[in-house]
Amino acid sequence: MAKLLVVDDDKNLRTLYEQELGDEGFSVTLASSGPEALDFLKSDRPDLIILDISMPGMDGIEALGKILAKDKSMPVILNTAYSTYKDNFMTWSADAYVVKSGDLTELKAKVKEVLKSRGIEP
Repeated sequence: MAKLLVVDDDKNLRTLYEQELGDEGFSVTLASSGPEALDFLKSDRPDLIILDISMPGMDGIEALGKILAKDKSMPVILNTAYSTYKDNFMTWSADAYVVKSGDLTELKAKVKEVLKSRGIEP
């Protein structure tokens, strides 16, 4: 069972992702901020991180930089409501970029695709 870390400041979205991704057979851990995600990574290593960009304090782009500085091989999917961040070269180091939607079909497909590309069975 692949382990996912979902980082989003919206409690309702975290709950939705936990339910939907759990139903797909993933083990899901939740974090509400970049610093909380970095703390989690000190003690555990997920197979993939789903990271929101627009968060108070440390945004997802800063968190992405810190995550990849510690582990360049960590698969990360940026998941944001704003497609404009795609033009920010700092986001290019993520494995995928998904614009948020109430329908999680695209996100689930990207999770499976990124895991398979890394040799991890979803």
